[in-house]
Amino acid sequence: MAHPVVVAVIGSGPAGIYAAEALVKQTDGDVRVDVFDRLPSPYGLVRYGVAPDHKSIKSIARYLQKVLETPGVRFFGCVELGRDLSRADLLDCYDAVIYSTGAMVDRHMRVPGEDLPGSIAATDFVNWYCGHPDAADHEFDLSVEEVAVIGVGNVAVDVVRILAKTADELRETDVPEQVIEALSRSRVKRVHMIGRRGPAQAKFTTKEARELGELPNAGIHVSPEDMDLDPASAELAESDRHVRGNVKVLNTWTGEPPADRLRRIDVRFWRAPAEIVGTDRVEGLRLEKTRLDDTGRVTGTGEFETLPVGMVLRSVGYQSVPLDGVPFDERTSTVPNDGGRVLGPDGSPMPREYVAGWIKRGPTGVVGTNKSDAAETVRNLLEDVLGDGSGSRTPPKLTIEELLESRGLRVVTYDDWLHLDAAEIALARALDRGERVKLARWEAMTSACRGRE
Repeated sequence: MAHPVVVAVIGSGPAGIYAAEALVKQTDGDVRVDVFDRLPSPYGLVRYGVAPDHKSIKSIARYLQKVLETPGVRFFGCVELGRDLSRADLLDCYDAVIYSTGAMVDRHMRVPGEDLPGSIAATDFVNWYCGHPDAADHEFDLSVEEVAVIGVGNVAVDVVRILAKTADELRETDVPEQVIEALSRSRVKRVHMIGRRGPAQAKFTTKEARELGELPNAGIHVSPEDMDLDPASAELAESDRHVRGNVKVLNTWTGEPPADRLRRIDVRFWRAPAEIVGTDRVEGLRLEKTRLDDTGRVTGTGEFETLPVGMVLRSVGYQSVPLDGVPFDERTSTVPNDGGRVLGPDGSPMPREYVAGWIKRGPTGVVGTNKSDAAETVRNLLEDVLGDGSGSRTPPKLTIEELLESRGLRVVTYDDWLHLDAAEIALARALDRGERVKLARWEAMTSACRGRE
């Protein structure tokens, strides 16, 4: 009789958990899935990337929770690939491995001054206000009056919105208490959101744009000249519903914002960062005005201006990082693959190794995109592992329990995570703040997991 198919999924964000769901749904039940994460909490970017004031999107966590509670699926928190387990360890313990570690770092702009204090990757700021333990003790100089956010995608809009909101507006969210306290001391009065291209090329959704214009304590403005569309952009606005919706919203912001608002947002198109100015820290941002050339590429015009900002937040895209021992394409920042099958240096599939999510395809799509992406990977995995169904598979050399015990590793189980979940809900009640308040520091999180909070 063939042994059950045992699969390790590395990463407990949407891609990883959707892969676990596909595995248990696409088999007759003779499959077991262990989902690993280096953090004590599951859900990845749903917990640490979705803005805290977007509760409807964060509700996806309830769906992911049901998958982790499915018979045959287990959660192993505080286990890191490359530190606690190697690629070889996983292949010794499992029939197959799916890497779904996402895209965790910001791309660089590669302009002078990018490394000055006050020039910050948007992921660091997002991690901080979302309560990621790696960012719990980060400090941001919110005493500056003007801030630039580089990028016009949804993450950039989220960052602008958090900067433009008051601390009181965020008290009903799950933002950590120390973040609320820091935001309450913010002296930021003006936020510039900078796009290299024009309004027709903005990547944010119309819903995100509309929300930005509805903030009660922040006025918003777009220069009418920035809304002039070249023929190609005008044609795109006619044919593409998303672009048409964005342009319509942006056009409502061309009037001067109300003077009685606490903060002001300026959305600035057709400008590319040329230099972050300063000596010991950020003192300004030099921008070059841009246009589209005949091929549709952005080109500089030779006209420059400098904004007197004291902080620059870079939100020009995410990228994945290499995994220990796993092939990696530095050009695309993805694991080379064919339908989720990891490809070796010679271009042929590497037995029993697979990828799903952003590390497979790059940082594209929405949360739900990961579902079909994971399903494709799982179909190919099961085809490879089950083969002709003859039951000739060789059992793994040892169990993950044996390996973890031999190394003295104490993992966070799903039940442990529920203790942390309960502690955050209790903290919200104690502080009279919404449904939950995140514990953000490693020690507090692991203590709560052990039932000591």
